[in-house]
Amino acid sequence: MKTIKNRNTGGRPAKAPAEKKGRKITIKMAMDEYGSLKIKAHEAGINQSEYIRQCIKVSIVKQRITPELMNHIRQLSGMANNINQIAHKANAAGYPGVHKHCLYMNKRLDNVISKIEDDC
Repeated sequence: MKTIKNRNTGGRPAKAPAEKKGRKITIKMAMDEYGSLKIKAHEAGINQSEYIRQCIKVSIVKQRITPELMNHIRQLSGMANNINQIAHKANAAGYPGVHKHCLYMNKRLDNVISKIEDDC
């Protein structure tokens, strides 16, 4: 009796490990969120799992503001308040008396802005 080599066993060929979807997550949604997902997936003509996968591939999530960056923003806000006070002084006392203080504040503002730009 002969045995057949490379016999077609039928069925679908096995997927490569990179193509297999072996991880499962469970999420909880409110009814309106679930309804929105269901409608959007139906309109796209794909199932809900595939819709979520495509959303994950395309989406961009920005990181939260770091404490250091938040500190720089607070400094900038305080300096803006100081500049406003300097403007009031300049209007009341005349510009020449306030000129040095304005130059000093401009240098501090430039330093803080450059720190914020470095962090972003």
